[in-house]
Amino acid sequence: MGYFPFFIDLAGRAGLVVGGGSTALRKLEKLKPYGPALTAAALAFCPEIEGMEGVTLLRRPFREEMLEGQFFAIAATDDPAVNHRVAALCRERGILVNVVDDREEGTFLFPALVGRGALSVGVSTGGSSPTAAVWLKERIDGLLPPNMEEILTFLDSQRAEARRRFPGERERSGALKALFRACLDRGRPLDEGETEEIWRQEDQGF
Repeated sequence: MGYFPFFIDLAGRAGLVVGGGSTALRKLEKLKPYGPALTAAALAFCPEIEGMEGVTLLRRPFREEMLEGQFFAIAATDDPAVNHRVAALCRERGILVNVVDDREEGTFLFPALVGRGALSVGVSTGGSSPTAAVWLKERIDGLLPPNMEEILTFLDSQRAEARRRFPGERERSGALKALFRACLDRGRPLDEGETEEIWRQEDQGF
């Protein structure tokens, strides 16, 4: 079976990235937009990590105590022995761990990500072909409207009004679907008049 795609709120969660090179950098860049409290540990860091705001840098080799209080960890060094030790300690402590280039060692995988504000689409092949995952990600990315983030923000802002106007779940779901379709047709969020027209049509059963 493949990996089940849990979506987890990482805002404020503590995460440790062990490694300071380009692989660690890619993991940090993927994680940062989701708001975790990130720490990176290595003897030396690449310039991009050195200049990365909001990441605590520990300039020393990995030590077991670094895992205290961590929600997840990434083993991203070029030393398999270090990565193995990080993974083993995390599994013992029940800490989620990803090990670069060794899916069997870790407990979760990094998907190929498409992000548009609140929208996150993750594509995973279970580690069998990262190239295929990236190929699918790029095609999904091309299907999304360029202002999908603004459309989603608008739709979220209308949920309370939909609950007020349509107490029934079926009718409310239909009205929100109509709003979404109208946004896609126009390629943008609706203005006040357009929104009111959709509400009216749905209320009258058009």
